[in-house]
Amino acid sequence: MKGGGSSMDGDGRREEEECCEYTLDGSVDIKGRPAIKGKTGGWIAGILLLVNQGLATLAFFGIGVNLVLFLTRVLQQNNADAANAVSKWTGTVYIFSLIGAFLSDSYWGRYKTCAIFQIIFVLGLVLLSLSSHLFLLKPSGCGDEETFCGPHSGPEVDVFYLSTYLVALGNGGYQPNIATLGADQFDTEDPVEARSKVSFFSHFYLALNLGSLFSNTFLGYFEDNGMWALGFWASTGSAFMALVLFLGGTPRYRHFKPGGNPFSRLCQVIVAASRKWRVRIPPGGHNLYEVDFKEELAVSNGHRRLLHTEGFEFLDRAAFIDSDLQDQLIPRDPWRCCTITQVEEVKCVLRLIPIWLTTILYSVAFTQMASLFVEQGDAMNTTIAGFEIPPASMSAFDILSVAVFILLNRRLLTPLVSRLKKEPKGLTELQRMGIGLIVAIIAMVAAGTVEIVRLKHGCKGCKDDESSLSILWQIPQYMLIGASEVFMYVGQLEFFNDQAPNGLKSFGSALCMASISLGNYVSSLLVTIVMKITTEDNRPGWIPGNLNKGHMDRFYFLLAALTSVDFVLYVACARWYKCIKLEGRCGGDEGDSRV
Repeated sequence: MKGGGSSMDGDGRREEEECCEYTLDGSVDIKGRPAIKGKTGGWIAGILLLVNQGLATLAFFGIGVNLVLFLTRVLQQNNADAANAVSKWTGTVYIFSLIGAFLSDSYWGRYKTCAIFQIIFVLGLVLLSLSSHLFLLKPSGCGDEETFCGPHSGPEVDVFYLSTYLVALGNGGYQPNIATLGADQFDTEDPVEARSKVSFFSHFYLALNLGSLFSNTFLGYFEDNGMWALGFWASTGSAFMALVLFLGGTPRYRHFKPGGNPFSRLCQVIVAASRKWRVRIPPGGHNLYEVDFKEELAVSNGHRRLLHTEGFEFLDRAAFIDSDLQDQLIPRDPWRCCTITQVEEVKCVLRLIPIWLTTILYSVAFTQMASLFVEQGDAMNTTIAGFEIPPASMSAFDILSVAVFILLNRRLLTPLVSRLKKEPKGLTELQRMGIGLIVAIIAMVAAGTVEIVRLKHGCKGCKDDESSLSILWQIPQYMLIGASEVFMYVGQLEFFNDQAPNGLKSFGSALCMASISLGNYVSSLLVTIVMKITTEDNRPGWIPGNLNKGHMDRFYFLLAALTSVDFVLYVACARWYKCIKLEGRCGGDEGDSRV
């Protein structure tokens, strides 16, 4: 008996050691074997991806931060057209994120998707640098504040736009997957790693902003002074270094196998529910179909099941087992009977969409930092103590604000709120996103107020489109936008990653990017409508080429009003939202993440 007990104890210890050796969330290594905790993932892999993100962001913003000035000075577009072009380009970047997320979740996996799109990103930057150096920056030294370039032929401009949209494709397809791949490096079944995963998103957004800090200051300075080719080649070098670093960390990453086309699974639920639209099902989720444990592992790549939730009862019919189906479940026709997990995936998407839609107008306000804020700064006094400040480099105050508020949120606000609410999480993601909307409203009011003051400060000897007001007056609006980002975008990353089903994690991250995308398109549409209305009867409009003859302040106040209405809608959607529930772990009580 003693010997038998010793053997059983030994088997138990071996099982415990094996359990502690491997991850418990179903992740695998590059060869498809169960991931070993000590050899894969964790902060070693996480830091590699954070540095990769910083370098890639430096490269991307080295192009994007001064693109509006490149269009006005080099391609000789007017302010409104240049702002619209930048909004459309930025919007396209994030539309491409949906393509990257689909390929990642369905077929390629996050690692392969990141590698392919980073290669496209580097190729786009090489083409942009070559085309600008050889064709657009003529005569040599043009493109600064004083010297305009051109004229340019149609093919030369076409090559420029082709290269910029290759950059958009590469960065867009890469961005949602690098964030999710980073989160994959932490086992949510391990309490320590689960806390590290939450921290990762704050560090990820900080790395993104630190990368853009260099591009907004040093590269922005070179480009503002006409050294566009140098700035573009520096971006290309940074993107190449990011790619090499990413590939170098390959043996260390943890992976999740792609789950197949998610749209087919969603369509199966709709078709199965439609076929049984007359069926009455009992309340409480009884008599609904779910696979057993062995079948679950075979069909879901280790992904955990979702528990039944109330709401959208018409979709529950897709999983209802009626008398006609009782003897037909093996083999099961997924177009006639779906699992509870499939049904809950569709419910999850339907619940996320209203939250996502109400974040779009925030992105309309946020995108002004890369367009109208720069144009506003370009019409102000940019000389401080004899040093010329590039207007685009003012976004360094946004980045400084992001770093400060990430620190304050993690070290001060979260511990304080968690003690008051007796909740370790502190403010929920939805609450933080709501705060981000409020701060964005204040930022637009601040920008409008600065514009009113700017219009009142002319100066003798200045150009007709300049003001004597110092560009440092823009600091509050940049700082406020930075604070709003910490609450909105970090909250979004955490929220969509946590609430998206396992097979749609990259899609969840892409939703964050897509809200920025649509925000840019809405911004472009809004500028077009405003200019069409305000230029009637030969008036200059709110955003003319000469800002001193316009009323850009009214546009900022319009954005503040629209964002205020959006905040009211957001609160209503957040109160209605119900959290996802995983088997073995509830994603919080149904009211857990509400505002």
